[in-house]
Amino acid sequence: MKTIKIFIALMAISVGIAKAQFVKAELQVSGLTCSMCSKATEKSLRTLPFVGDIKTDLNRNLFTITFKANTPVDLEKMSKKVQGAGFAINQLKATLDFDKLKLNNNNTFSYAGDTFHIMNDTKKDLDGQVAVTVVNKGFAAPAVVKKYSPVIIANGGNKTYHLVI
Repeated sequence: MKTIKIFIALMAISVGIAKAQFVKAELQVSGLTCSMCSKATEKSLRTLPFVGDIKTDLNRNLFTITFKANTPVDLEKMSKKVQGAGFAINQLKATLDFDKLKLNNNNTFSYAGDTFHIMNDTKKDLDGQVAVTVVNKGFAAPAVVKKYSPVIIANGGNKTYHLVI
């Protein structure tokens, strides 16, 4: 009986916690010169357990990635897969389903062990699907990283992704 009460309490807590989930992303890769380069990158990205589907636009060097539901997305692993194929991420725009997520006082939230900092001054709670752009080095063009670098705050050694809406 005590075990059932603990289980019900844990379920109520886990349901009550608001959570964000990556839905999809547009990943622009630099350095692609041919369809073989694109195929190598796509093949590498498809090995990630959270990737559901990928559509490729060769004219814009763009990969539209749909993520699997309820599977944590690891942006660092995506970056490593692109680099492993011999290329670099030039821009990462992602759509997050905030599902009534409340930001902390400093516009941050946690997701899959990482901290995400929304750099825009957003005063309202985010709800539903919101498009964000990652502005960290390795996920954005150097000019974009330079634009936001004076505002980027270190997080004591933990990985922090900086986003703009």
